[in-house]
Amino acid sequence: MTDSDIPPEFDLGFRDGFETLLRWRRDVRRFRTDPVGPNVLDGLLDLADLAPSVGNSQPWRFVSVETSEARRRVRANFEQANADALADQAQERRHLYASLKLAGLEQAPVHLAVFTDSETDQGYGLGRRTMPQTLEHSTVMAIHTLWLAARALGVGVGWVSILDPHRLCADLSVPSDWRFTAYLCLGWPEEEHADPELERAGWQARTGRGRDLLRR
Repeated sequence: MTDSDIPPEFDLGFRDGFETLLRWRRDVRRFRTDPVGPNVLDGLLDLADLAPSVGNSQPWRFVSVETSEARRRVRANFEQANADALADQAQERRHLYASLKLAGLEQAPVHLAVFTDSETDQGYGLGRRTMPQTLEHSTVMAIHTLWLAARALGVGVGWVSILDPHRLCADLSVPSDWRFTAYLCLGWPEEEHADPELERAGWQARTGRGRDLLRR
């Protein structure tokens, strides 16, 4: 047995630190414009690749959105989708919705579009015959891994979900068998808060309902 085969011991200090990391992970929308160094981003992507995936398929595909034209198209997509979402809100919540900052597209120095390769040969289809959606679940695990790794470095991550997926795939000219999973903004946060921004804004508090255990 080599040293690399010996499992680590995660002591109380590590476990407490990990809980703190989870409690302080936030969906960041307010960024400083300072650049995130390429070595930092490469390191985060390396850690994202350690995420679990169905059949070891690793179906996540990251696209760095860098040009001003590509970002303009993404912003236009968001603005249209956000206007539609506002119009769909109940009358009594429209004013509150309109006051929310729901994306950091203007300020964030790094934009990553994340896709799931739905036709990947890697993994040979193991584990997804009856549940093909596990490919996208795997991509979300990679996103969450990147998110925690970024927070540990002090880098903020914001997930922009108010987008038209088909329009975004066309605008970024990705392969036809890639499904859009997430659009992430990364950068150094303007401010740090332990509570979610939507909770502070009065939109929705954490309820803990996910802890309710249904027994059968």
